[in-house]
Amino acid sequence: MTGLGLVASAFFPGIPSNLLPGTTANINPVASILGGATAAFADDTSTTDYSSWSAVASAIDKQLQKAQSEYKSGNTAGAAADFQSAQWSLYEAANFGKVVNDTIGADTYQSQIKQFQDLQTSAYTAGNDADIASKTSALTAELDATAQKLDQNTDLANPKDYAKARAEQTAKERKQLDAAKKKNTGKGNRTWTDVANDMAPILDNAYKAYESGDAAKGVELVNEAYYQHYEKLGFEKNVMNAISGNRVSQVEYQFKECRQAMNNKEPLTDAKKFIDDLKAMLKEDAKKLDSGSGANGNSVIKFITSAFGQAFLVLIREGLEAILVVAAIIAYLVKSGNKKFTKWIYLGILAGLIGSGLIAVVFVLLFSGNGPQQEILEGVTALIAMLMLLYTSNWMLSKSSVRSWNRYIKGKTESAVSTAAGHVTVGSVVSLAMLSFLAVFREGAETVMFYQAIYSMSYDGSGMMLGAVAAFAVLIVVFLLIRFTSVKIPIRPFFIITSALMAVLVVFFAGGGVHALIEGNLIDGTYLPAVPTSDWIGLYPYAETITAQVVALIAVVVLFTISTIKQQREAKAAAAVAASGDAASAGAAADDRNR
Repeated sequence: MTGLGLVASAFFPGIPSNLLPGTTANINPVASILGGATAAFADDTSTTDYSSWSAVASAIDKQLQKAQSEYKSGNTAGAAADFQSAQWSLYEAANFGKVVNDTIGADTYQSQIKQFQDLQTSAYTAGNDADIASKTSALTAELDATAQKLDQNTDLANPKDYAKARAEQTAKERKQLDAAKKKNTGKGNRTWTDVANDMAPILDNAYKAYESGDAAKGVELVNEAYYQHYEKLGFEKNVMNAISGNRVSQVEYQFKECRQAMNNKEPLTDAKKFIDDLKAMLKEDAKKLDSGSGANGNSVIKFITSAFGQAFLVLIREGLEAILVVAAIIAYLVKSGNKKFTKWIYLGILAGLIGSGLIAVVFVLLFSGNGPQQEILEGVTALIAMLMLLYTSNWMLSKSSVRSWNRYIKGKTESAVSTAAGHVTVGSVVSLAMLSFLAVFREGAETVMFYQAIYSMSYDGSGMMLGAVAAFAVLIVVFLLIRFTSVKIPIRPFFIITSALMAVLVVFFAGGGVHALIEGNLIDGTYLPAVPTSDWIGLYPYAETITAQVVALIAVVVLFTISTIKQQREAKAAAAVAASGDAASAGAAADDRNR
């Protein structure tokens, strides 16, 4: 933390604040989740200029039919975008969803939202023609019936008048909020809606650049919104912790869709839809995160989005993998009678901490903190660590039998007699120290970057300090448990358990490393929306990450099988030698008796 304070002027520049978006009174929690997204369209008459709610339903129907046609033509991405547009640019933007929620009921509103989302999910996968046709027909019929109920409600204004009244109410409440709230001087207290609003004009400018023919500039601005706001300011990690990993993957892929649309010179209408849908998703997530920030907010979200909670969770998440690797290495050295070499592992840890701090400073100074370069470095580091873990895991497994271990120790002892003391173990110790360095370096650099983001959003140094201390205490307890309980385990179970732990981390690192390369735009990602996201186990909805994990798992299984077969053969050979020796002894004894 002291190191962060020394470079505060570089890490934590002042960030201008935006006004809070308009809110509406007397709406239930479901509407409040999406209120920010729909309010953004309140002043756009092109989305609300309808004389009846049936006219809105008709417009949505046409968009759904267009999406279905796109799907039949084989354009799955275009179909998904059209289904999203039907929900956000019409259903929500024209206030249809809000009035359904307020006048008919939250259950109906949630049911319709789920139908939109089911269509979007189905559209990403080919071969769902019948399913999409059925779902589209059902949703169209329900929207038409709902619109008729709304038109029959004499107390409800038509869409155009409703939007005008809502815009006036929004302006009134915004004015009241501006007068009542404490002015933000740029030193924290920013809401996640502020961050989402900061990204909106950047994304709008990205589209304008693409529209004017400068696709490269458009892609650059999309990357700026992603790396300098969504990632750098902690938006991504908070959504991961407070909402879901699946949601993070959806938003990340939406960013990628925007970039690919511009790189591939896709039609302007498609690029515009991707941008608009992305902005709506960001505002929706910001609204959910902000709902836990007030005095009456959800206590879990409030904790997760606090400076203490973020600092605690980030360090636990990033430090746990490193702790598991380091503790296993040190326990192995102690178990094998090489405790004197543990100092090199601790030096590797120290070097990793120093290196992670230095690389974080370099990235802040050269690349404004976050960017594809950092993601690529993290990915390459993870994959190198994966290979070293695979080697170490296989080596430990090969020594898991008492016979193999005794033979190994005997060989090392005889070599040590004829060479300089400890000379033969230098290479293996260096490789283990390097593994501990890589484990700490990868997680440490990322932790420093995230702590920078937390501070730039909250300016709550004391909360961050307490969160970091609490997380550090938990990690120390985990380390000590592994360190001092594992040495009491017999040789074979110890090596099998340790090897299995490292093998699991091999699979985790494989997924995380390839995912970082996808985030850094080094390789393209094939999105698989049906696959869940879990940052804790390195599971991401991309064909490339899953393939890497499958390959890593196959390598682990193959090496385990080879090692097991080898040990079985050695055991049989040893048993045969022992049996032969017993037979010879018995024969000699018989000869002695005959004499």
